[in-house]
Amino acid sequence: MTTPVRTVDETAKVKATATDIGDGRAGPQRPSRAEAEAAFRTIIRWAGDDPDREGLRETPARAARAYEEFFRGYDEDPAAVLRKTFEETGGYDEMVMLRGVRFESHCEHHIVPIIGRAWVAYVPAGRVVGISKLARLVEIFAKRLQIQEKMTAQIADTIQEVLEPQGVAVVIKAVHHCMTTRGVRQPATDLVTSRMLGVFRDNRSTRQEFLALID
Repeated sequence: MTTPVRTVDETAKVKATATDIGDGRAGPQRPSRAEAEAAFRTIIRWAGDDPDREGLRETPARAARAYEEFFRGYDEDPAAVLRKTFEETGGYDEMVMLRGVRFESHCEHHIVPIIGRAWVAYVPAGRVVGISKLARLVEIFAKRLQIQEKMTAQIADTIQEVLEPQGVAVVIKAVHHCMTTRGVRQPATDLVTSRMLGVFRDNRSTRQEFLALID
């Protein structure tokens, strides 16, 4: 399997915006459901078919409902997911790692699926968060139009900002249908991205421990 690796530039500070880690409802008013369905009817006609034939008559409504599910991450605040923490940790200050969180996202360039898994770790500084919240954080960012590099940075930066741990590490491995089912058509290829902050960036042994646990 060919595995190109891209590491997010750690020297560039990602600024928190309403679109990135705030309220996904920020921005222009959304079109109505009727407008969305009309747009799908137009796409069907553009593709060369008849949206009024029996098999396609209900497709615009179904597609609109599907898109609500695909992109529900815009309606959730990822930072809020991490705000409930626990301080009774018994002094635990070693790595906390959630492995292989499966996600489905969509490429913002072609609106086709990105299917992958995320490995998320942090070293706490006095408080921890429920492990399901880490999976939920991945899900929120995945359910938006994405590029994998940005999603990797968003997950890591949100954990760092909200929990203020000693460090955060995120690795994502994903298959992009924009290059497996169209374009260059390389179905055996996945993309790997990583983001290392704090001790994962500065301490080689901590970083190696994390990377060893991925496989």
